[in-house]
Amino acid sequence: MPVTEPFITLERFSESHIEGVTALYNDPAITRQVLQMPFQSTEIWRQRLASDNERLVKLVALHQGSVIGNIGLEQFSRIRRSHAGSIGMGVAVAWQGKGVGSKLLAAVLDIADNWMNLQRVELSVYADNEAAIGLYRKFGFETEGLFRDYAVRDGRLVDTLSMARLRRTLNADCLSRPV
Repeated sequence: MPVTEPFITLERFSESHIEGVTALYNDPAITRQVLQMPFQSTEIWRQRLASDNERLVKLVALHQGSVIGNIGLEQFSRIRRSHAGSIGMGVAVAWQGKGVGSKLLAAVLDIADNWMNLQRVELSVYADNEAAIGLYRKFGFETEGLFRDYAVRDGRLVDTLSMARLRRTLNADCLSRPV
């Protein structure tokens, strides 16, 4: 019997997704891997959504209408940093390792490259989150540094990695490969 992949769609984060995104980030397993506070209200997410900012792209991954992942890409507003942006994302535990993160990341990197002309996309990730680090490396992100005692998680200070993807590096890699 053939294995079928679940049908996953991506949409722009909207008012109709607020309850699902709130539930996603209030899952303790997700909260401990992102820099969000636990038990955030739907009103907090509604305020975040209300920002009418062309430099901010927020997407959700849906399966049968339910939010199973979220990603945000924000271009920096400072003139000397406008070539760069940062991302943050979360994927429901039941959907981790099933391509949801790849779909979300591919979508925002396409926007970063082809619509925003970003040359640098950066992120922070907990240093022990091997699955996420592997995903980011798959998309060309490289570790740039270690931030020691960067954030509190489970009552302890933990390290994060600074990672970035530079388009000039990606382009140079493509040019150096034999055809």
